[in-house]
Amino acid sequence: MFKLFSKKEENTNDFAAVVSGKIIPLTAVNDDVFSKGMMGTGVAIVPDDDVIVAPCDGEVTMLFPTIHAFGMKNEDGVEILVHIGIDTVNKQGVGFKKFVDAGTTVHRGDKIIRMNSYDLKQEEYDLTTMMIFPGCEKKMSFTTDGYAKKGKTIVAEYKKEE
Repeated sequence: MFKLFSKKEENTNDFAAVVSGKIIPLTAVNDDVFSKGMMGTGVAIVPDDDVIVAPCDGEVTMLFPTIHAFGMKNEDGVEILVHIGIDTVNKQGVGFKKFVDAGTTVHRGDKIIRMNSYDLKQEEYDLTTMMIFPGCEKKMSFTTDGYAKKGKTIVAEYKKEE
């Protein structure tokens, strides 16, 4: 009778934007590996902020030594790869600062990485940031336009088995 105040059972997992900026479809990314879905389905954000945050509650499962990308798994086992920029791996970590290590439990909105977008843009790096969900093609839906606020705007939804 008083279900208004009880926690409803959810059958989806929501993922917030990892950075503030303009949301674009993955197909619009200027790199075939991402735009053609070779790494999985996802969404991208053209950032106007330097701080990358956790899109959900979960565990950081990997953090590349070059700090340009990290992997996470949420509490239901959904995996996500966050890749900051195009060819930023070539910077070998210069211009990136990590706030966590692999194995760290995080909550949506927690800081993961800070990039120095000013310096990276001076070197003409495209900082479009991809959120990739490997192996989830049939269960995902995405927001593909508009403005995202990091840690707040839901840009991806995973539909659980019924």
